[in-house]
Amino acid sequence: MSKDFDTPLFDTVLVANRGEITLRVFRTLRRLGIRCAAIFTDADANAPHVRAADVARRVPSYLNIDAVVAAALDLGAGAVHPGYGFLAENASFAAAVTEAGIVFVGPPVEAIDAMGDKIRAKQRVEAAGVPVVPGRHEPGLTDDDLIAAASTIGFPVLLKPSAGGGGKGMHRVEADAGENGLREAIAGARREARGAFGDDTLLIERYLTFPRHIEIQVLADAHGGVIHLGERECSLQRRHQKIVEEAPSPLLTPEQRERMGAAAVQAARSCGYTGAGTVEFIVDGRAPDDFFFMEMNTRLQVEHPVTEAVTGMDLVEEQLRVAAGLPLSKTQADVVLSGHAVEARVYAEDPARGFLPAAGRVLGLQWPDGEGVRIDSGIEEGIDVGTSYDPMLAKVIACGPSRAVALQRLRAALADTHVLGLATNTAFVRRLLADDDVAAGRLDTGLVERKAEALSAPAAGTGAADPGLAVALGRLAERDPGLDADPFAVPSGWRIGGVPSWTHERLQHVGGAGGLGRGVRDVRVSGRAVAAQIEADDQPVISAAATLIGHRLHVRVGDATSTWAYARDGETVWVGRGGQGWALREMPVRAREDEGDAGHGPLLAPMPGTVTAVHVEEGQAVAAGAAVVTVEAMKMEHVVRAAADGVVTHVLVIPGQTVAMEATLAVVEAAVETVETGGGTE
Repeated sequence: MSKDFDTPLFDTVLVANRGEITLRVFRTLRRLGIRCAAIFTDADANAPHVRAADVARRVPSYLNIDAVVAAALDLGAGAVHPGYGFLAENASFAAAVTEAGIVFVGPPVEAIDAMGDKIRAKQRVEAAGVPVVPGRHEPGLTDDDLIAAASTIGFPVLLKPSAGGGGKGMHRVEADAGENGLREAIAGARREARGAFGDDTLLIERYLTFPRHIEIQVLADAHGGVIHLGERECSLQRRHQKIVEEAPSPLLTPEQRERMGAAAVQAARSCGYTGAGTVEFIVDGRAPDDFFFMEMNTRLQVEHPVTEAVTGMDLVEEQLRVAAGLPLSKTQADVVLSGHAVEARVYAEDPARGFLPAAGRVLGLQWPDGEGVRIDSGIEEGIDVGTSYDPMLAKVIACGPSRAVALQRLRAALADTHVLGLATNTAFVRRLLADDDVAAGRLDTGLVERKAEALSAPAAGTGAADPGLAVALGRLAERDPGLDADPFAVPSGWRIGGVPSWTHERLQHVGGAGGLGRGVRDVRVSGRAVAAQIEADDQPVISAAATLIGHRLHVRVGDATSTWAYARDGETVWVGRGGQGWALREMPVRAREDEGDAGHGPLLAPMPGTVTAVHVEEGQAVAAGAAVVTVEAMKMEHVVRAAADGVVTHVLVIPGQTVAMEATLAVVEAAVETVETGGGTE
């Protein structure tokens, strides 16, 4: 840890953010004896970061600069930490904070402005001798300029917005797309960039066939000290969004690390940088000596914990030191990398539904508690997770003396991670970490996309019991009144001359991971929760037992035992095991309905969100595949289409309406055939 301070840094620091990053910054502030101030919107009035703060003020939006600065002044903050996202890389916000007489915990306005524009950033670092990806990156490129550059650079090429980040507006174009395909991609990239960032300026560069995303953490103070803390490998991405990050990279040699680190330091010096920042490089996986500058993030990164783990430094504390005018706590010679660390991001998304955003109330929460494991989380039981903000819920970080040990610890930690009440990517990431290529360090930025379908498939078996049996036994455990209770009060079918009997349960799979076949489970259970007899799927009767303690369900089926995370919301029960979660709903006991015409019936919302378009009217005939309703969440649109030819009998939503996941949007029924006869139509 860094050196002690002779005088306090600040009395009060406002964290102008929400969720996980706010709570993480608070940990350092409290350790240093600094008062924690927060802001919140109406939707976040009871959020964990608000309750964790010493003082907090409401703002209409986290993006409202005037309101955030006014809150900082009102709360007596001597400094504002922007976290990441929202206004963290907004030069106007940094300027407004500074003009109000408050210290901005970040780089100078000029550095944010210089590095916030990808074109200007590339020009600046290239002039400083930092290698950049071959391409054209001057402002004002027309469509014809971009097309001409593509033929010179060579395919494949990557179109990128000059402003913004997060992969929005980025388009890869292959040689076989031709000029028309390239023009269409340019038009699409401009449209997306204009919508996301208000600026449709594009640059074009060569797309490396086996690219690896490697970034260097830099720290700089106002006394001329600029150091790097080694690299982070961030190649495991989906749609340009990072999923897993690690430090150090399994690709680089110490010599390559030093060359790349020196280039990152030079890039930071080129813009007069101070504070914590990240210089991102794209590296040819088959020729690691070839690395190229992509961009500089002028803030703390989501993945900073892996760097903290291998360096022993608190990056938030270093940011505060620099903001207070102090020198860095270490020189370059003091920086030593020790061991290995890997981070997995837990997202509210459903891999089984094409990674659509997920939402819901956190009914149960279980975090791992193993050696070398760290949790950075912004959620707790009882909060509602919506689709208004970034879907990242938490980060699970594991470290060890070697990469193999760190990966093993992280896989084990994810197996003990359960967020019940909504779908997450936890089991998907766990399977990703067990992939042979990942374990061997054979990474590239396209690996996840290539393997996503296979990795999204749920595990075939779950051990001593399947989710349906676990739910049935869990419901028995809930209903078990204890040995001294009135037997006639047991709500599970008590009969005179018989035993308490819960005779038949039909469970429908409604959320979380797949893997329950048709989604309906027939379960027959008789007896008490502590000594049940179960029958399922025409299997022989098996003895079973279940004990429910809080959110932990302990199940014995025959001679095998298993433990499940367990939570209930009305008739829907969530169970989790091995990092995977299932939601099952109790259905009325009745004969199985006919299957009906395949593809007809209700069209359900695939994710919670907002209806942006209704493409049909009631009574309209539609063909299979026709667009019916478009739903948007987290700036991602999903078109709900007719599964079969038919007629729209009901339209139940209008544009602008908010819908829950699996809400009925419209109904498509088979067209009724008519037969003309001499007397008219029958």
